[in-house]
Amino acid sequence: MAVNKKGKKEKVIEVLNKARGMELYAVHQYMNQHYSLDDKDYGELAAKMKLIAIDEMKHAENFAERIKELGGEPTTQKEGAVKTGQSVQAIYEADSAQEEATIETYSQFRKICHEQGDTITARLFERIIGEEQVHLTYYENTSSHIKTLGDTYLAKIAGTPSNTGPSKGFATVNNANG
Repeated sequence: MAVNKKGKKEKVIEVLNKARGMELYAVHQYMNQHYSLDDKDYGELAAKMKLIAIDEMKHAENFAERIKELGGEPTTQKEGAVKTGQSVQAIYEADSAQEEATIETYSQFRKICHEQGDTITARLFERIIGEEQVHLTYYENTSSHIKTLGDTYLAKIAGTPSNTGPSKGFATVNNANG
């Protein structure tokens, strides 16, 4: 029976480490986009991208803390290579797709945790899925505005400040109920 319990714990640690690697990638990708948007003088977009990256940092840390609680070693490797030099439209299309894939993957990971009898980790995934959904909605809305309004929308944002103030994270700031 002890071997079975150990195997269940190892499976949960495995999915937590995969999720952590995904979050580490998102941090790198979104910070690169933050710098790019700031360089293009789209301060408002850059500021929101930075806040989302901070959310992803928190997710990576949440996963690491849970891995340690279960006796595992948190990965330091990110999943994927950062894409640089993206157009503003490409940023929001790619990030929408990334967030959709993350939500789908985390939903599977949550199911695995339930199957392994780990409701604590399943709830962690559930909370983070909710925050990823906030990111997805923002990326989809921004992408839609850029497609529909094009340069008019971007001109409205050009020259806006990129100061984010206290760095609470995007989902925290934009989800008053959570």
